[in-house]
Amino acid sequence: MRKCYFDHVAVNPLHPEVLDAMMPYLKEDFGNPLSVYDLGMSARNAIEEARGKLASLVNAKPPTIVFTASGAEANNFAVRGIALAKQSRGKHIMVSKVEHHSILNAARFLEKSGFVVTYLPVDKYGTVEPGVVKSSITDETTLISITHASSEIGTIEPIKEIARIAKERDIVLHADGVATTGNIPVDVKELGVDLLSMAAHQFGGPKGAGALYIREGLRIVPLIYGGIQEGGRRAGTENVPAIVGMGRAAEIAKNKLNSKMAYCKELRDRVIGGILKMPKVYLTGHPENRLPHHASFVVEFIEGEAMLLMLSMKGIYAASGSACSSKALKSSPVLLSIGVPTALAQGSIVFSLGEDNAREDIDYLLAEFPLIINRLREMSPFAKGWGEGSEGEKCFTG
Repeated sequence: MRKCYFDHVAVNPLHPEVLDAMMPYLKEDFGNPLSVYDLGMSARNAIEEARGKLASLVNAKPPTIVFTASGAEANNFAVRGIALAKQSRGKHIMVSKVEHHSILNAARFLEKSGFVVTYLPVDKYGTVEPGVVKSSITDETTLISITHASSEIGTIEPIKEIARIAKERDIVLHADGVATTGNIPVDVKELGVDLLSMAAHQFGGPKGAGALYIREGLRIVPLIYGGIQEGGRRAGTENVPAIVGMGRAAEIAKNKLNSKMAYCKELRDRVIGGILKMPKVYLTGHPENRLPHHASFVVEFIEGEAMLLMLSMKGIYAASGSACSSKALKSSPVLLSIGVPTALAQGSIVFSLGEDNAREDIDYLLAEFPLIINRLREMSPFAKGWGEGSEGEKCFTG
C-alpha cells in the first residue's frame, strides 16, 4: 500500500543532513556549553554557529535569536514577557481570533492577572484587517500578537501593514512565524516585527527546538528563570544537538526556499482543484494569499476524525481542525471565527505538503478521497439529499 504523508504542519521529516549534523553532539561532543574546557567550548561554538544560520534565514543579527524548546514556548515567552515588561505603561494587549492556542491561552492567563485582552475578529478568509487593528488600539495598548500565517487555514496575514500601525503608536508587535519560517520568505526587517517565533520541525529540523527573535534593545521578562544561558533570557542547559539541527535545517531551508515553494504550490493547486470538484466540499482560508504547501477544506455531513481514520487505512496521513481530532467536544475556534457553522466545522480536513511528496501521491489522494467521502456519506444519518441543489461558492464565504 502506498504511504502518503500530508501533515507537514504537524511535523516534517528530519532532513538526513540535519541528523548527520546532530550526531556528534549526541555522542563525542557531549559537553555542557557553560563548561570552560574544550568539550564545553565545542558545544558553545556549535550553538553560536547555529544561531548565525537561523538569524540568516530571517535576516536578523545572531544576538537577537534566543533558542527555546518549541514554538509554543517562544509564543508564551513573547506574549507574557512583553506584557509583563510593559505593564507599567499599560495593560492592554491584542491578539487575533485565529491564533495558535499557545497565544490564546497565554492571553487568557494575562486576563486572569489583570490585563485587558482584545481578541481581534477576522474576515471570511481569516485575515486580520489592519483598519480593525488600528481602531482597537487604546492608550493602554502595549502589545499586538498576530500569526504570520494560520497553520489551520493557511491564510497569510498582512503583517507589514499591521507593523506600520504598531510603530506609529510605539506598540510592540509579535508575529507567530512557526508556520511560515522556512516555508516562505521571512525577513524580520522587511516585516517590521519586534518579535518572531519559530520552530525547527516546520522546516526539516528536529522536534523540541524553537527560537524567538527579539529586536535589539527590546526589554522582555524571562519565561524561565535559573542560569545565564541565552544571555540570561532563557535559563536551562541548552539542547545542543537540537539547536545544531535547527541551524543546519535553517541553512538548507534558505538555500532551497524558492524551489520548495514552487514545487509545493504546484502540488497544492492540484489538490485544491481536484478536491473542489467534489460536491459539498469548501475551501477554507484565502484562495490565493495562503501558504504554498497548504490546502484546507470543510466537508458537509462528515466528521474530521472519520475522514482521518479512513484515509489512514489507505496510507494517507492528514490533519483535521475539528473537535474530534483534538479530543475536545467543541469546534475549531479558527473555523468558527471565519463564520463556518458549528456542524460544518466538524468536517475539517487539512492537507499540508512537502518536498518529500511525489506528484503520484497527489494522484493517489485524488483517487481515494472521493471514494472515502462517498462511503462516509452513505453511512451518515445527516446526508440524505446531500447531492441536491446548487453547489454555489466552492470557497467558504462565511
